[in-house]
Order: sequence, then C-alpha cells, then structure tokens
Amino acid sequence: MSAYSDRLARLRDTMKATGTDLVALGPSSHMIWLSGVSPHGDERPVLLLVSQDYAGFLMPALNADAARKATDLPFETWGDAEGPNAALETLLQEAKIDRMAPSVVIDETMRADFALLLLDALPGAKRRFTGDTVGALRARKDPSEYDALKKSALLNDAAMRAGFEALRPGVTEREIATIIRDYYKAHGAMPEFTSVCFSANGAFPHHAVGETKLALGDAVLIDTGGRIDGYPSDMTRVGYLGSAPEGFAAVHAVVESAVAAALAAARPGVRASDVDKAARTVIEKAGYGEHFLHRTGHGLGLDIHEPPYITGTSDTVLEESMVFSIEPGIYLAGKFGIRLEEIVILRADGPEILSEFPRAAVVAWNRIA
Repeated sequence: MSAYSDRLARLRDTMKATGTDLVALGPSSHMIWLSGVSPHGDERPVLLLVSQDYAGFLMPALNADAARKATDLPFETWGDAEGPNAALETLLQEAKIDRMAPSVVIDETMRADFALLLLDALPGAKRRFTGDTVGALRARKDPSEYDALKKSALLNDAAMRAGFEALRPGVTEREIATIIRDYYKAHGAMPEFTSVCFSANGAFPHHAVGETKLALGDAVLIDTGGRIDGYPSDMTRVGYLGSAPEGFAAVHAVVESAVAAALAAARPGVRASDVDKAARTVIEKAGYGEHFLHRTGHGLGLDIHEPPYITGTSDTVLEESMVFSIEPGIYLAGKFGIRLEEIVILRADGPEILSEFPRAAVVAWNRIA
C-alpha cells in the first residue's frame, strides 16, 4: 500500500470515528499530504472531496494533465467557458453525500470562495475545520516523515554553522543571511526563511534582516530553516563576537534552563499548555517573565507552523510521533535577545531532538582581524 493509500484509509477510519460524511480540501499542505497533488494555485476552484466510498478532485481542465502525474484519483474537470458548478455537482453525486445535513470538514487554509462554492451546494451542512481529522493525522508523523525531517534538520545544522563561521567585524546581517541561503541551495535545499539579528536587533523576535554591521562585543541570534525533499527545518542559536555583552551569559543560562524544563515536561498524555508552563515558569522565576514575548512552540511538518501549538491556553494532549518546536526566549530591548529553538519528535519516553547542533553560545573570536 502506498503512503497516500494508507493515509486515505486512516482518514476514513477517523471520519467514521468522528461522524464525518465529507472532507473537502483545497490546494494546500493538507492536499499534498493526502494525495501528493500540489496543483497550480489561482482563482480557479480546485477541491479534493473524500467520503467513505469515494475520493476525487474538482480540477480545472487546463491543470488536469499536470496534476494527473501525482495521483490516480478521478477528476471532474471543468473549463473556463462553463465554470465549475456542474462538475462540482457531478463530484458530489459520485461521493453520494446526503444533502440534508451532512457533517462536512472544510480545509481551513483554502480560499474562502472555494469553501463557499462547496457550502452553497450543501446548504444544510454542519461544518467544521480539519482539527480532528486530517489535522490530527498530520500531527503524528510517520517514519518516512521523520526521516525527511531529520535529514532537513541535519542540513540546517550545517547551514547554521556556515553562518556563524562567517562572522567577522563589519559583516552585515544580510551578508550572513545570504551565506546561509546559498548553503541550502548548494546542497539541494530551498531556503525557507533566515533571520540574522545583531546586537539589539535580537530583541525583536521577528526582526527583518538589514544592513546592521557586526562589531566586537555584539550578540548574534540566527533563526533559519531550509526545505529538502518537501520537508522544512527550523532552529535558533545565539552567540557573540569576541566577548559577550554584559548579562548575556546569565540570560543564556535562564533560557537553557527553560528549554530543559520544557523537554522534561513533554511526554505523551501531557497537555501542550503544561509544556509551555514549564518553560515559562523558569523564566518568570528568574525575573524575566515580561520579556518572554511568545508561545513556547509550534508544530512542524509540511508546514513550518502547524499543530500542535505549544501555548499557555492549548488543551491539545500531546501524542507519540508529534513533532514540534521548543523555543523559549528572553528579549531585552536595546540590548540583545536570546532564543534557543529545538525541533523534537515525541517518543514514548519523551522528546527526541532532531538537531545535533549544541545550544551553547557560539563564540566567534577566531575570525577577528
């Protein structure tokens, strides 16, 4: 059985368990995960409809030949001259959907006009998003996904190392970001994002890379990720050039302790909010609570950010094979920021870290002219 056939079978089991009559996915990572199809995205409606007895696509005719290379599932095609409505009606008939009050799961990432096209055809539908069906299945990674994520993480280690090794007085954030992105490309990956933050710029969690130049005594924060074989990486490390800014070592120690606390708390059956609490409590007790500006983590899979979200309000119960980040941080305006980010996969006995790059501060001193 292919990975996609297995995923479709597991989705149908989940649909039975949740009383779901129809799952409707738009062009998205949900569609890619379930079928391998990544259609050209524009305003022409594309839908994958799955019922207990049928799975098929609403597909613009001009995209059908390209999409056919990825799947054997049937297509109901439509052209610009006639529009999608008749093809959608045929697709719904093939799926044998009860029109009175079907329970329909809608892809929360699809275009609103695609969703409304479907819902207008099912006016009695009881609708919800994918959290307890496709989303729940995607949150638990299979062995092939783990292998891809591990490969991506190890490549990211090397790209991160290349960035830190290029640090020297006078280099700009943009130049270091370019070195990292070029490393991905040279090793068969695509850059996903790269944030390089010198000195006080590290106090902005989503700093935009600029022309700030590095000087002796500056802190450095690098948050970067690339994508290879369809799966991304994500990691944050910190360091400094020459000597550490005042207070850097103490703050780094607090953040490291927060990471360790979250890793210790992350176990199957534990609520995501309890993992967030474990990290946040360490930072609050050290007196930096107001400087921890974001959640402790997010899921990682086909998307850089996906469930489960490790927040203070999340009731998600963590399960074995879930993949997510643990990334507490402390941000001191006008000084520096320290965030240490690991991607982990949850095993029966706790989290396995995908990266092999140490969390210790990187001391860039041998590059000083």
